Formats: sequence, structure tokens, C-alpha cells
Amino acid sequence: MRIYWEGRCLSSPTGAARLWLCLVALLGLSPLGAVGASGSAFIRVNQIGYITNGPKQALLMASTPENGAIVKLVDATGSTTWSGALGPKQGAWSSAFPYVYLLDFSTADVTGAYTLQVAGPLNAASPRFRIDSGANLYRALLPNALFFYKAQRDGPNVDPSVMQRKPSHLTDAQATLYQPPVYFNGRLQGNLTPIGGPLDVTGGWFDAGDYLKFVQTASYVDAAMLFGVREHPDLLGSGAADFASEARFGLDWLLKMWDDQTQTLSYQVGIGDGNNHIVADHDVWRLPQVDDQLPVQPGDANYYIKYRPVFRAGVPGSPVSPNLAGRLSASFGLCFQLFHLSDPAYAQRCLIAGEHLLDLAQTTQVGQLTTASPHDYYPETEWRDDLELGATELYLATASGPLPPGVPHADPEYYLQLAAHWAAAYIHGPNDGTDALNLYDTSGLAHYELARILNNNGSTPALEVTHQQLLDDLKLQLDHGLRHAGSDPFNLGWGYTDGDVVPHALGLSLEANWYDALTGTTTYTIFGQHQLDFVLGANSWGSSFIVGAGTTFPECMQHQVANLSGSLDGTPPIVLGATVDGPAAASDFSGLGVPSGARRCPPAGGDPFAVFNGHSARYEDNVRSWVTVEPTDDYTVLTILAFADMVGR
Repeated sequence: MRIYWEGRCLSSPTGAARLWLCLVALLGLSPLGAVGASGSAFIRVNQIGYITNGPKQALLMASTPENGAIVKLVDATGSTTWSGALGPKQGAWSSAFPYVYLLDFSTADVTGAYTLQVAGPLNAASPRFRIDSGANLYRALLPNALFFYKAQRDGPNVDPSVMQRKPSHLTDAQATLYQPPVYFNGRLQGNLTPIGGPLDVTGGWFDAGDYLKFVQTASYVDAAMLFGVREHPDLLGSGAADFASEARFGLDWLLKMWDDQTQTLSYQVGIGDGNNHIVADHDVWRLPQVDDQLPVQPGDANYYIKYRPVFRAGVPGSPVSPNLAGRLSASFGLCFQLFHLSDPAYAQRCLIAGEHLLDLAQTTQVGQLTTASPHDYYPETEWRDDLELGATELYLATASGPLPPGVPHADPEYYLQLAAHWAAAYIHGPNDGTDALNLYDTSGLAHYELARILNNNGSTPALEVTHQQLLDDLKLQLDHGLRHAGSDPFNLGWGYTDGDVVPHALGLSLEANWYDALTGTTTYTIFGQHQLDFVLGANSWGSSFIVGAGTTFPECMQHQVANLSGSLDGTPPIVLGATVDGPAAASDFSGLGVPSGARRCPPAGGDPFAVFNGHSARYEDNVRSWVTVEPTDDYTVLTILAFADMVGR
């Protein structure tokens, strides 16, 4: 939430926090920095805090040199518990802030609440943060992430205590199947062609701030969520952070989108972009339950808002786009791993569906991948990683037995060979070493899973990939991130103008943890921590990019439920846990406008983050700015894995 601008207390948390922050502002100070006629300086920290025995680094950005400045760590009583000199210069951020310095206070390890203060040519003070255990810092963020997915729920089974949600899109229970729509330059061509139905496609999660539902993103999210539950059953399997139940909610919808009896895959519910005679989802700003109340007839322009089309990926039994086949089979393989003891019938249904899907994966003459309509929504190009992940999770599933009768491949060795084949294909493919774990590249997770299998199996039959090659390929991605971080004052391992900054930072943080765990080293510990710190406030804008995490976070998301049912000042009700994309290329803001029907947010005034833009990047907390503050399911799922890892530190 935005708290300070030019010495004014604009908005802040409630209670004691509000009082403290406003007093600081009235005294002419700011946790985000000091502003004066001679220049300005700002301290950027991880606003959640720092783990007691872990690395602790912050950044000072200044308009003039800070030669001779002293850094102090000050506790809640005003006592200095640590002091030191400025760290090395990190380089220039912008013409407004050509000086950025590292502040390393890793030796401070006493639990408590603190601020960092710099006394020098320009004074500065940070927001208050904690030094504490990983469990005390990060455990409370996990229920927030669950809150986000409950806010994203569609269908009859919503939680009314979450953002006053009401059942929505009940007409999806009798949906019509259509041929994939044709787009040219993002515009729908002609009409939609019905080919079958009715289908029950109720449930599932809204993909982002809109109300569309995609198999491509939902299967990725479900696979990651189920992996997290399997890895951290006590933390994520029940109670306030019951992601086991939430992941099953997602699985229920995925099983509706795949008809195993006819071998038919549907890939999308709803249509986002229309034309002059078809009103589409992105044309209307409203709460989702409004769609069910529309008095429409066939032929009406807004007919497809209420009676949402379902798009088929191909004729029954036809090859399935390999990215979808891979991540769906991964989700269903993980389903079997988690539920084969508690609900054998459900788990067996998942396993059989997953095996059938992987058998149908198109692996030759692969053209444009099936993702969404229009394809520009999610222009994925890599698919070998998805097949590696799918085969790996089916290996773990079939190895966990007992298996149902009639599975196509009961021998786990079949899937181990297949996983190694696709791992090798990825490593020798066109995109190797250029990405990190995110919606468009799942190789980091796939390599981690497969490397552990090879390590645990000891002697294995001749495979197309070795344990060392998997480690080397993970290292290749991390070293690519390190090179980026070396040229960025805030140590970000991804290009600001390369898109999807926040999920890439989270993905690199996870890959750093996994590589170090696989190798028993701390090679990437500091690099991985920098990526998480960036997401939680240690960036030039001084904002966390996760709602409810820290003192400054998005208030004005491009998210219809948040905008129409929530507050506009960061106080409850807000969509806790929602993770946004963060900074983007300055050129991406051309033509943005406040959606018709949205509550204007921020209500008035300029952009308080504008002065902090740099490196050709821009961040804006404004309902118009989908490029920076539209939350998505695939961004948020990585926070579950990252925070669960930190709880275990």
C-alpha cells in the first residue's frame, strides 16, 4: 500500500502501525526515505523481514554520493544494535538516483523489529521489518495465498466470506462446445461455430483479473500446488493453508475439461476478445455473478457473456498439444501420488487420464502450441519441459502403487526412460538456459524432480540424461540469472523489459534453493534471497508485489472482484495473497485506460512511483495498468512454494 509521498501520511495500516507511520511522516522522516531540497535517499528492504541466521542485505538509493555515511540497525526502543559502513556501489539506477549502495547486515541475528537508518550527506530510514525465524516470518503469508485462490473460484462452490463472493457462471453446467475461434491482429473473425455439448465445466479458477478459465494455466498451477502439498504436507495439507483441498478443487475442473471416454480435450471456457457483434469478457467490468442474471437470447451481442463458449482442442482421439499433454499428465500424476490412499477411486481416475494424455502428446511436426484463444494471451513456445515433467510425475505415481487395472503403462521404468528422453531433448533444444521456472518453462521443476529420482535410485539403466547433466542445466539457468543480476543495482536476475518480472524472480529463487539442496552447497543462497527480497520490497519502487505482504503493496489492482468488492486504500477487504507482475517495459503502457465501469484507483493525484522508474522500466499501481498490477494464478502459485521453503529455513 502507498503510505508516504512528500511527507504526507496518505494511507497506512490500522491501529498502532497507522499511528507510528503517521508520526514518522509528520516528523519529516519516512520509512521509504528522506526527501529534501538538496536531494533524496531511500532504503529498500524485504518488508517481511530477514531470517535470523540467513543473509540480510538491503539497498540505499541516493541522488548524490553518500561518502562516509554510517548505517545503523535500530530496534523498537530506539537503540542501535548494529552499525557499519556503506557497502559497495551497485551502479546507477536512473538520472534521479545515480547512486545505489549495498547495505549488508548479515551478522545481525537477534530476533526483533528494526529499522535501518543511514546517517550521511543524505539521511534515510527504512520501513520497519523483523529479524526472526523463517516460520515466524513466512508462515502467515500462506493462508493469504489460499485466500487469493478462493477469491478466484468460479461456479457454485465459492466461499462467501472471501470478498463477499457469490456463486457465478452456473450456466457453465450446460455449456456448448465450439470450434476454436479465429483471430487476426487480436480481433475475432466472424461468428462462433457450435459443434457439441452440453458439457459441465463449472468450477475452476478465474485465470487472472478477468473471468476466463484456461487449461494451460490451471494445469500448471495445479501441478505446482500439488507438488507443494506433497513436499510440505504438514504445512500445506490442512488447516489455515489447506492447499490439498484447493488443489483438488482445481483437479475437479481439469477432469471436466478432459473427456477420457472420448479422448477429447477442451482448453478454454469463455471468450476474452470479440468484435462488433460479439461482446466478450474483456469488454465488460462487473462482478462475476452478474453474468448469470443477463436477460439474453441467441444472437444478442452479449449472449456469450452469460452462455460462455467452451473451445475444443481437437477431434476425439487426435494428438494433444504437447505442452497441455505434459502439464495435465503432471497434475494427474501428482493427484495419484497424493490421493491414492485417501481416495483410491479418484486417484485412479486421475492416473488413467494422465497416462492417456501423455500417450496422445503430439511430438513431431509441432506447430503453434495450444494455449488460449487468441494465442497472444499466452504465447508459449517450449513444450519438451512439460513432457519431462509429465513423465516424471507419472513415474513417481506408478512407482507408488498399487495401480488400477487397465493402465496403459504399469511399469514405472517406462516413464523414467521417457522423462530422461524429454529432459535431454530440452537440454539440447532451442530454449535451453534462457529462462527460469514460470508459466512458460517448467524445466526447473522437472529437472529438480528427475535429479532427485536419479540420485535416490543409485544405479539406473542407461538413460538419455544423467544426474550431473540435470544439475548443470539448472546451473545454466541460474548463471544466466546471475549475469543479469550483475548489471542491476537491485540484483534482479531477469530483465526488466523481458516480461513477467515477478514470476521469474520467484522462479529463480526456487531454483536457487533446489540447486543448493541437490548439491549440498550454498552456491546460490544469496542470489536466491535477492530475488525474493526484490519481490517483497527491495526494489527501486519500494513496493512488495504481493497484496498484504509488507507495508507497501498494490492497492489498485486490475482485478474486478478486488476493485468492485474491496477497498481502494489497502485496508480490508483486500484480495490477500494476490501476486502481480511488477515492473514492465515503459513502452508497454501505451494506450492504457481505466476500464469502463471500474472504480477509479487511485482516486486522484499523480503517480508516486514515477520518480523511481529507471532501466527503461516502469511500475504503476493503477487499475488501468494490467501490465504491472493484474494478479494471476500462475504468479501466485510460486509464492506458495517459495514461502513454504522459507518456513523450513
